[in-house]
Amino acid sequence: MARRLFVWLHRWAGLAMTLFLVIVGLTGSLLAFNSELERLISPQLYAAPGPGSAPLDAAALAERAEAMFPKARVRSVSFAEPDQAGLSMIGRTDPATGEPYELGFNQLFLDPATGEELGRRNWADISEGWVNLMPFIYKLHFQLALGVTGLWILGIVALVWTLDCFVGFYLTLPRISCARGGFLEGDQTGAQEFWRRWKPAWRVKWRGGAFRVNFDLHRAGGLWLWAALLVFAWSSVYMNLWDTVYTWTTRAAFDYRAPWTELSDLPKPLEAPRLGWREAQATGERLMAEQAAKHGFTVERPIALAFDSGKGLYTYTVRSSSDIQDQRGRTDLYFDADAGAMRLLLLPTGQYAGNTITSWLYALHMANVFGLPWRIFVCGLGLAIVMLSVTGVYIWWKKRRARLRKLDPHGAKAHSAKAHCAKVYAGK
Repeated sequence: MARRLFVWLHRWAGLAMTLFLVIVGLTGSLLAFNSELERLISPQLYAAPGPGSAPLDAAALAERAEAMFPKARVRSVSFAEPDQAGLSMIGRTDPATGEPYELGFNQLFLDPATGEELGRRNWADISEGWVNLMPFIYKLHFQLALGVTGLWILGIVALVWTLDCFVGFYLTLPRISCARGGFLEGDQTGAQEFWRRWKPAWRVKWRGGAFRVNFDLHRAGGLWLWAALLVFAWSSVYMNLWDTVYTWTTRAAFDYRAPWTELSDLPKPLEAPRLGWREAQATGERLMAEQAAKHGFTVERPIALAFDSGKGLYTYTVRSSSDIQDQRGRTDLYFDADAGAMRLLLLPTGQYAGNTITSWLYALHMANVFGLPWRIFVCGLGLAIVMLSVTGVYIWWKKRRARLRKLDPHGAKAHSAKAHCAKVYAGK
């Protein structure tokens, strides 16, 4: 009875998720090589190699950008790529209307060595052409290009997917016969019998019919990739439901700190902080050096400097010895934008158990760990997710057609087809 219920849950959960998993699987395969594809599609956004001069700091680039566009305000400066400085921009408030100026772009790219403009774009606006292809694919992958609505849809899908990983795994296990006493713990004969009956679930009978091959691919593929599927399902919950389900669950089991749990919004956004970009950078560098000495990590290079008007804070991000990612870094220090007092330090590993787990989930999901082999694996996993979704629909369609044909009073042949599907499903 319980198994029948789990079969029903797995079937309808899979059907409900199919379209979404196909989208995130295909887009995720491309995003595994996002940096390389961005360079191929939009090479103008990256500086040409030049003499080995030191790059400008974040403050100098922010000041340069605001001088270039007086109606704009810099929200963040990022050195995610060594030959590119990416700046997030918003319009200042127009005193005549009380509304932000319309800039026509929200991302500006500068040469980190000279500060010269490389390009600009409205992030993910596909109407601007090829320059926004990869950002649009990312937006499609992250929120179906539907904003907050898409974010919640994929968050719910990710939660169902996580639970369905366990249901699907359970359904691959052989049934234990109570009449035969089941498989007793420590019973060698019982363990061998269990494995003998479970082993077919790990194999694909390539010489079987179309239904058998699809069924084996669905079952065996899910088993071989089960751990990776669970990691990507749960990390997707983090990506989309970070401040609700993921935070509640992680904090229930581990010590987990995040900006949304530790730092509250101001009653009114801080539009003009007392610390300018130059002072903010100096403060961030000083505070990070103090925390590095206190916590025993080393700073390798700056990654970003950002201002959050809603919280009235600057965030200084560096790559440190606590980071695990291949590129970039996530060692974050938050400090007051008026007083310069430190508010929060978050290390990616070694500080809080929940943050360490989250850092690994994020790095694995973003294909930003273990080098090229992991990126290739993530690219292949995205295609495997599509395969599992399509084979699942095929299995449902064949079984449904067999059931419908069985209802035909003249369908003796249909009854035989139904029996064949049931036999394959039972692993015989």
